[in-house]
Amino acid sequence: MADDGREIQRLLAIMARLRDPAGGCPWDLAQDFSTIAPYTIEEAYEVADAIDRGDMAGLREELGDLLLQVVFHAQMATEAGEFGFADVARAISDKMERRHPHVFGDARRDDAEAVRASWEEIKRAERVAAGNDDRSALAGIARGLPEWQRAVKLQERAARTGFDWPGPAPVLAKLEEELAEVRAEFDALAAAHGDAAVRDRLEDELGDLLFVAANLARHAGVDVGAALRRANHKFERRFRAMEALAAAEGTCIDGLALDAQEALWERVKRAERGGTD
Repeated sequence: MADDGREIQRLLAIMARLRDPAGGCPWDLAQDFSTIAPYTIEEAYEVADAIDRGDMAGLREELGDLLLQVVFHAQMATEAGEFGFADVARAISDKMERRHPHVFGDARRDDAEAVRASWEEIKRAERVAAGNDDRSALAGIARGLPEWQRAVKLQERAARTGFDWPGPAPVLAKLEEELAEVRAEFDALAAAHGDAAVRDRLEDELGDLLFVAANLARHAGVDVGAALRRANHKFERRFRAMEALAAAEGTCIDGLALDAQEALWERVKRAERGGTD
């Protein structure tokens, strides 16, 4: 294993060199917090993808890419005289000790649910101490989260107050209701020839449909992000297989009519199920 401290210092020195106005990298020097933020989010997703694939070598690499994002932001903050990497590390260390009094203090927590409740209470106290007097059950849910993830967090927080469906059956019924409303708005949009107000209502109803779908996943104990990643992987795998079939038959998929493309899709699905063409 590498010496953690030495390698961290090496990485910090590399980042400082890249941002050095005298001979640093022009691309790195042109960046700021807002331009780097999308890369930070992307790298976090790539970490999740490596975990999904069980790729430990890939996970090591992606964790390094994610760590670079932290170092990049800390370097820019150092240049602005705000804080440095050591301040970031100290802040998270202090927070972890503060939020785990059952490990680093004398408090007792006998199960995971008790730990979660304690964590939330400590977070609430921290917000009050920082001058944030929002005492809503929904307080503190970051607005920068992917919206599907924020939807689930909103639902989880509301559920802790008892505001929740008792099981998946009423959620399924609500999903059917929302789907009917989406169909009605599509019909209205066609009749109105693209009227902006109708399109706005359609967006609203589609949002409701997605929100309820996320709630259904929560009731099923399914992570929405993982489920969507699986669906994306499945679609990509099948579409690439369609392209390969078309190429093997001497054609290109974008030169086929829709019914011919759908026939290829069904062939791929049958092959995955172990059937024959």
